[in-house]
Amino acid sequence: MKLIQHNYGKARVRVMKVIRAGDRHTIKELEVSVKLQGDFDASFTRADNRLVVATDSMKNTVYVLAQDKLGAETEEFGLWLGAHFLRTYPQVARVEVGLTEHRWERLAIKGKPRDHSFSELGAAKPTAKIVCTRQATTVESGLQDLLILKSTGSGFENFLRDEYTTLPETADRILATKLKAVWTYTQAPASYGQTNGQIIEAMLDVFAENYSPSVQVTLFQMGEAALQVAPEISQIHLAMPNQHCLPVNLAPFGRTNHNEIFVPTDEPHGQIEGTVAR
Repeated sequence: MKLIQHNYGKARVRVMKVIRAGDRHTIKELEVSVKLQGDFDASFTRADNRLVVATDSMKNTVYVLAQDKLGAETEEFGLWLGAHFLRTYPQVARVEVGLTEHRWERLAIKGKPRDHSFSELGAAKPTAKIVCTRQATTVESGLQDLLILKSTGSGFENFLRDEYTTLPETADRILATKLKAVWTYTQAPASYGQTNGQIIEAMLDVFAENYSPSVQVTLFQMGEAALQVAPEISQIHLAMPNQHCLPVNLAPFGRTNHNEIFVPTDEPHGQIEGTVAR
């Protein structure tokens, strides 16, 4: 028997930093994972831990570097982490750093933004993944759990029908999805945060403005828009699971449902995914 692949690390390291500029504070909260690959075979096969970097040490590294390096740009912090593990431990060949942000927005009371009071900014979370080796570094940014919906401007017609098909065709339906998107940088932008925002805005503009004959078409058009607005990225992967809104049959009550009353449901759901590249 032989070990053909391995990695290990620390997951779900939660860190929050209060960034102070005088009386005005900013909150940065991340969930971080670190995975290492390298000369660790002996720890798996011979119980030899001499080269093992303890996962508790990885957790502490996140906290210490957060104090020194964590700022507005999540990707920059991930790059610092990846470089640290390669620089510090010669037995490490590959570092993968995953980062998911929990966002806070400044409270505005009576129209006045407060310096150090915040509320949660929705369920959608920015993400980043940094992979560092001794030959190259790759940066992926993204967004997950962004629930978006359009109440018209969507249909689904002329699909294959057979003995198992019960879905009616429609030219007017609700389109709702919980978007996950990940894009790959081939060159560093002037600002990751600004470019990420432009990518998301371009995709949402397509979602809102274009008629959608299927989720598949909308996915491709959103990917195209992301690539057009950000020359620094080479490809984007999108996952758009249906969040179905099913019309309620009101006929038993002597009523007609004019696309007004629906049952929202997310299971079972269609799962549409695709990667768009240059």
